[in-house]
Amino acid sequence: MRVAIAGAGAVGRSIAGELLENGHEVLLIDKAPTAISVERVPQAEWLLADACEITSLDEAALQRCNVVIAATGDDKVNLVVSLLAKTEYGVPRVVARVNNPKNEWLFNESWGVDVAVSTPRLMSALVEEAVSVGDLVRLLRFSHGDANLVELTLPEESALAGTQVGDVEWPEDTSLVTIIRGTRVLTPSREDSLEAGDELLFVAAQAREEQLEDLLSVRKDSAKS
Repeated sequence: MRVAIAGAGAVGRSIAGELLENGHEVLLIDKAPTAISVERVPQAEWLLADACEITSLDEAALQRCNVVIAATGDDKVNLVVSLLAKTEYGVPRVVARVNNPKNEWLFNESWGVDVAVSTPRLMSALVEEAVSVGDLVRLLRFSHGDANLVELTLPEESALAGTQVGDVEWPEDTSLVTIIRGTRVLTPSREDSLEAGDELLFVAAQAREEQLEDLLSVRKDSAKS
């Protein structure tokens, strides 16, 4: 997979390193000469250019990329890069970094963004996830379909503990994608049983989040009465 990353700062370089380790082809783009540190990520391609300029993106052959990541520290730049990648080059997947949470509402499909990653929101979500049992925590927002990646740790007293995944009537527009049980990561099948303490990851429409939380948090004594 070919990935172009706009922004060769600490964030961009870290992403590049992870992708290269996983066998992907990576191009780092930055207009600041001081950011071009080939020795830090020698396996990547480097381009000294303004990612907001069509001529630069032509040189980068953005149309050959499977994914573009707008990872600069400037939200305006990230929005422009995302829009150009999607509308001018038809890049299938555009991921954008949100620096200021106040701008998060802009990072949607209108600006070509498929996935918006807000570092402050993600950090607060991880804090909530660490201390919350029975509460739905939003980890990531997907622009298309107004869906989110959400997590809930199944409470000890949940009526669904011991129930097979296939026997649960999940709300519409929700999908259980992963069960984290201790050190194990499970791809759920219909025959798998839910256990108290399981971390459940869903992709869910925002309008269904409350319904999903209510379903998972129903207590055993309430379900029997």
